[in-house]
Amino acid sequence: MTTVAVVTGAARGVGRGTALVLAEAGATVYLTDRESRDRRYSELPGTVEDTAEQVDERGGRGIPVPLDHTDDAAVAALFERVRAEHGGLDLLVANAFNGNALPFRSGPFWTLPLEHWRNMFDNGVRGHLVAAWHAAPLLIERKGLLVFTGLAQPGAEVIANHLFYDLAMTSVSRLAHDAAHDLRPHGVTALAVSPGFTRTEAIMAAFGGGRPPGSDSIEFPGRAVRALLEDPQVSRHAGRTITVADLAAEYGLTDVDEDVPSGAGRP
Repeated sequence: MTTVAVVTGAARGVGRGTALVLAEAGATVYLTDRESRDRRYSELPGTVEDTAEQVDERGGRGIPVPLDHTDDAAVAALFERVRAEHGGLDLLVANAFNGNALPFRSGPFWTLPLEHWRNMFDNGVRGHLVAAWHAAPLLIERKGLLVFTGLAQPGAEVIANHLFYDLAMTSVSRLAHDAAHDLRPHGVTALAVSPGFTRTEAIMAAFGGGRPPGSDSIEFPGRAVRALLEDPQVSRHAGRTITVADLAAEYGLTDVDEDVPSGAGRP
């Protein structure tokens, strides 16, 4: 049976990389993003339609769905479409996040714009939850996998010295923990995956197009997600927030341009 997946925030970055890896396994991937050819929000390259074409080229089937994850009705319509066309869902990667909509700088919380709350919680944490809420019955049909992208930084006093970001990332980890609790009796595994320093389009632009040292490709987190999806014992990870580096070590993964596991020991 063909794997059916939904990857949110898939026009660029980790979402796009994950979709491309799933394509190599022949998956049908519904791709969401508000960045589309009809409406652009950023000057960075990449639209949801571009990713869909790349998925097709890699051997999968890419289905672009231009979508703003603050629009609950549109999110509901997406998962109703998945139900109508496939009857169930094998994988949701909840990745859409708008944390970089404002310039990211550290500092005391009262010096940071309150707009960060909307960008990180409405577009991020709440978007993850709403997608998972609609996906859960479909995942139960196929005993699927629910992956949230977040950040594991054990021992950090305040992640990135940014209260809003710290709260958002901590919330994603807790969301994975609590979703796992509710889904476990139904045969669905939920967890959070934490990428390392990744060569997203935004990072590459910040570094002038050069390769930042110690960085991973956007496909490396996708390889971790695919390994989890193909692991018949994945339930042992339920509720955890796991770094891509740790998953690479466990599953023997390498990055697309390396012969040895990437990301080990990176923040």
